[in-house]
Amino acid sequence: MHQPDECAVLAGASRRRRRRAVHALCATGLGACLGSDSAWWNGSAEVPRGAPVSSTATATTSFEPVAFADLPGWETDDHLAPFRAFRVSCPRLKAAARAGNGAGTIAIPTQLLAACDAAAALPEPVTRAAARAFFEREFTPHRVVHPAKQGLLTGYYEPVLEGSRTKDEKFATPIYRRPPDLVNLVHEAERGAKANQLTHARKIATGTEPYATRTEIEAGALKGQNLELLYLADPVDTFFMHIQGSGRIRLTDGSTVRVHYDGKNGHPYTSIGRYLIDTGMLAADKITMGALGRWLRADPDRGRHVMHQNASFVFFRELQGEEASGPLGVLSIPLVAGRSLAVDAGTHAIGTPVYVSSPALTHASRTKKEGGFHRLMIAHDVGSAIRGPERGDIYFGSGDKAGRLAGITKHPGHFFVLLPRAPETIEAGAKARSRQAAQ
Repeated sequence: MHQPDECAVLAGASRRRRRRAVHALCATGLGACLGSDSAWWNGSAEVPRGAPVSSTATATTSFEPVAFADLPGWETDDHLAPFRAFRVSCPRLKAAARAGNGAGTIAIPTQLLAACDAAAALPEPVTRAAARAFFEREFTPHRVVHPAKQGLLTGYYEPVLEGSRTKDEKFATPIYRRPPDLVNLVHEAERGAKANQLTHARKIATGTEPYATRTEIEAGALKGQNLELLYLADPVDTFFMHIQGSGRIRLTDGSTVRVHYDGKNGHPYTSIGRYLIDTGMLAADKITMGALGRWLRADPDRGRHVMHQNASFVFFRELQGEEASGPLGVLSIPLVAGRSLAVDAGTHAIGTPVYVSSPALTHASRTKKEGGFHRLMIAHDVGSAIRGPERGDIYFGSGDKAGRLAGITKHPGHFFVLLPRAPETIEAGAKARSRQAAQ
């Protein structure tokens, strides 16, 4: 589960300056470049059977059934990859269902859980053809219709950093475990939709109070509680890992561990890039993530002051056992590079297959013949800046190569949401196919 990135700085910039700066600001692939592209969005709409029911409903979005033949490039996609990604999320969806059939106020459709059962029932080994047939049998694609002409796609990834379990002269910047007095005010899956309010707080005898800010924590608000998890070498890299929400850490003993978002102090995220532009310290068309990092490091006191403008602060946990095999999305769903998508969970149920089409997104294509990015993905994650019915953040994987791909992703795109069919519809289709085969 990741956080918004510095691309949000562009919201206040002029349209021309925003166009020049946007790709540079996404250079670490943090994946939440909103700008004004999704300012029209303020919730979700009434949706067909099998879609989520959210408390933020509005009538600005509709879901229009289409045929699979209407999905650009559907025939040539590797359907086995999203099938595996879908199936890997099913145990977490079922666990959430057992806990109340929802992620906060966001429902997990029972039809989606039935599709999980159908996926588990397919005989092994599942072939590409069988995977495609599964999606075409169990789901109906729907075009997402809304006031904007198109959606927005960005990318994110898992950074790889150096670190230590003990503090020394080189590794002096701590990342912290979740404090025991931290409580959620909203479900984590709803955090993106409610990013402008307090999402977490400190539990006290009389109720709750705002948790310590970034400035207060770095000044020692958590001192003496034994909450230090690991120590990193660079406070700027640490700041950016907070934004990303996860990381792979190479330790001094040669081992590697993964750390994952485990809550935040609840304060709304503030873009330090926007702060620098608004105060005249940097021009929007001169900023890149690399330049921003160099600017922050050039004068540590100045850099610390600027980073403190973002009161939001993330806590981490070290992944263990099977969980540590890869980074996790919302509901602790394992992320799959190139097939996991962060969405607005107020509009799309977590676990929903989403066919993403972007002819302009050519750098992420599997082949030149593909003609852009046309790929079935699974809604595995959320983000504080991922808001809107066609707002998606593509998970590209771990390391520098994934970061380069994510860093140049800020493209228009369209969603075709695969909503699960009702059981009686699937049964009727099966009978019709049997009759045709008998003739």
